[in-house]
Amino acid sequence: MVRKQADNETGIMDNSDYTADDIKVLKGLEAVQRRPAMYIGDVGQRGLHHLIFEVVDNSIDEAMGGYCDRIEVFINPDNSITVKDNGRGIPVDIHLEEGKSALEVVMTVLHAGGKFDRHTYKVSGGLHGVGVSVVNALSEWCRVKVGHSGKLYQQEYNRGDPKYDVEEIGETKFQGTDTTFMPDPDVFDLIEWKFSIVTQRLRELAYLNKGLEIVAIDLRPDKEREETYKFDGGLRQFVEYLDENRQALIPQPISIGGERDGIPVEMALQWNDSYTENIYSYVNNIHTIEGGTHLAGFKTALTRTLNNYAIKNNVFKSDKFTLSGDDCREGLTAVMSVMVPEPQFEGQTKTKLGNGEVKGIVETVFGEALSIYFEEKPSVARKILEKAVQSARAREAARKARDLTRRKGALESGDLPGKLADCSIKDAELCELYLVEGDSAGGSAKQGRDRRFQAILPLRGKILNVEKARLDKVLGNEEIRTMISAIGVGFISDNGEEEGGLDLSKLRYNKIIIMTDADVDGAHIRTLLLTFFYRYMRDLVTQGHMYIAQPPLYRVWKGKQEYYAYDDEGRDRFIERLGGKGSKLQRYKGLGEMNPDQLWTTTMDPDRRTVLKVDIEDAAEADRLFTILMGDKVEPRRAFIDENAKYVKNLDI
Repeated sequence: MVRKQADNETGIMDNSDYTADDIKVLKGLEAVQRRPAMYIGDVGQRGLHHLIFEVVDNSIDEAMGGYCDRIEVFINPDNSITVKDNGRGIPVDIHLEEGKSALEVVMTVLHAGGKFDRHTYKVSGGLHGVGVSVVNALSEWCRVKVGHSGKLYQQEYNRGDPKYDVEEIGETKFQGTDTTFMPDPDVFDLIEWKFSIVTQRLRELAYLNKGLEIVAIDLRPDKEREETYKFDGGLRQFVEYLDENRQALIPQPISIGGERDGIPVEMALQWNDSYTENIYSYVNNIHTIEGGTHLAGFKTALTRTLNNYAIKNNVFKSDKFTLSGDDCREGLTAVMSVMVPEPQFEGQTKTKLGNGEVKGIVETVFGEALSIYFEEKPSVARKILEKAVQSARAREAARKARDLTRRKGALESGDLPGKLADCSIKDAELCELYLVEGDSAGGSAKQGRDRRFQAILPLRGKILNVEKARLDKVLGNEEIRTMISAIGVGFISDNGEEEGGLDLSKLRYNKIIIMTDADVDGAHIRTLLLTFFYRYMRDLVTQGHMYIAQPPLYRVWKGKQEYYAYDDEGRDRFIERLGGKGSKLQRYKGLGEMNPDQLWTTTMDPDRRTVLKVDIEDAAEADRLFTILMGDKVEPRRAFIDENAKYVKNLDI
C-alpha cells in the first residue's frame, strides 16, 4: 500500500483520495525482491548463506525419501554457488495446471514443490519452506541442469525470469539436479562466503541423515579446500563429536530409536563429568533452538525413567528422595531427531515445535526404550544415577547459597548492586549495560556515557571459570552475583524443574555490551564472561542481546587532526593520510588510557561506535569450542592454539 504524505501546513493526513489505485499487488517473485528479509531473514551474512541451505534442503528431501545418497556444494571461483545431488531430478514434464515445465514452476513460483504433497515426501526439511524460487529471485543469474532418464535438461534465469523454455541439451549418465546461482549484488550487503558457516551446517545435516555423503568444495583462488562428511553412526557419532573433549562416564553413547503414529523418533545420549547439560533437538533436520513439545517429552521421560529405576532397585536411601530434571541432565549431551509430517513452529524465531501430540509420542518411545536399556545395562544405569545423586546434593547446596544471597539482596533485581551506575530511562528496549573491565575504565565509562540510556557495571578481575564449577560455586562468585542482579532475568535452573531458562520479561537492558582491554588479559576476561553467559544465561545470547565493544587500538594525530584506528591497516592508512612525517601515534594498552571523551567518541557513541553482536549460528560448534578453550583437557586446547595461532593479530606479549 502506498501511504499518503501528511499535509505540510496542518500535519494532518489526507485520506480523501484513498482509492483502489493505492492497493499495490506484487506478482510473481517481485514480492521477494522488494522485501527479501521477509523470506531469508536479512540481507547480510546470515541471509546470504541461507540461499545455499535452501537449495541443499531440496536435496536433503530427496535423501530423506531414500532417493539420494550424495550431495556436493561448490563455492566457485567467481563466487557463484553450485549444489548438485544424485536424486531423482526435478521433473521437467509439463505441469498441467500451469501449462509449463514443472522445473520452471518450481524455480519461478512461490510455494511450489513436492514438499507440499505428502505422496512425494512423507516429511520435508527447510525451516521457511520458501524454496528454491526465492533463491532464484534473489540471484543475478541462475542455471539449473537436470539429469533425467538419460537426458540432460537446462533452463537459465535472470533475476528470477526464465531466459528461455526448458530445453534438452544432450544425453547424460547423470541423474539428479545441478543448480548454480550468483547472488544479486544489488540485494546483499556483501557477497563473501564463509566456508566455516557452510561446513558447519553441512556437517550437521550429515550427522542427522545417517549414511548420506555431503561434500563441500571451495574453488576460490588461495582458498581451495574440500571437506567430506559421511556418518554411518548418525546421532551416536554426533554426540561423540560434541563430547570428544570431555571425559565420558559411560563406555559409549546410548542410541535409541522408535516410531509411533507415523512419527519416527531417534536420539543419542552421553553423560560426561561436566556440570552443564547440552541437548540439541531437531525436527525434520531443523534445529529447534527454542525446544518445544518433543523436548518436553524427552525431559519428562528421562526424569521419570531414572527415578523409577532408582526406586525399583533401592538406589535411594530415603523414600522421600527424588531426582529433579536438572539432576538427571547434569553432564548430559544429547541429540534428538523427530520427523513430523505437518510440523507447527512457533516462538520468537519460529524454531519451537508446537505439535501437542508429539510430546506423548516422544515420552512413550523414549521412556520405554530407555527402561529396557537400563534393565539390560545396570552398570550404566548405576553410573548415571551416581552422577545425578551428586548433582542433587550440590543442588541443595546451591539452593542454600541462593537463599542466603537473596536474603542479602544480591540476586534480587529490585535491589541493585551499589557499584552499578544505572541509566535514567526505564524502558529496557532503549537501555544498554556496559560490563567494563576494571574500576579505572569503569570510571571513564561512567563519565563519558550518555546517562539517559547507558548503564555501567565495573567488574574487578577475572570471574570464575564456570566450565569447571558447579552451580553452588558459581553463585559464590561476587562478580557473577552482581551481574545476575543487574540484568534482572535470573539464571538457568533458577525457576524450578521444567520451567527452566530465563525470564526475559524482566530484562532491564536490551543490549549487554562486554567492554574489555584490547590485550591478552582483556581477551581472557571476555572469554570467561561469554562462557558464563553461554552456560547460565544462554537465552540472552540466542535472542540477540549480547554484544562486544570494539575499542580502538591506535590514536593517530597531527596538529588538530586525529584519527582512531582499530587495526594495523587503519593505522597505516591514517598515517599516510596525515603525510607520514610529523604524525604522532599512541597504542592503547587498556581502556583506562582513554579519557571519558575519547571513550565516548570511539567506543560508546551509538552513531560512531562499532559493536560486534554475539550470534550463535551453530550452537553445537559453539559448545564444543567453549569446552576446548575452558575445559579440563589440555591437549585439545593446545591443538586448537597451534592450528589457529597464525590467524591471531595484535597479540600483546
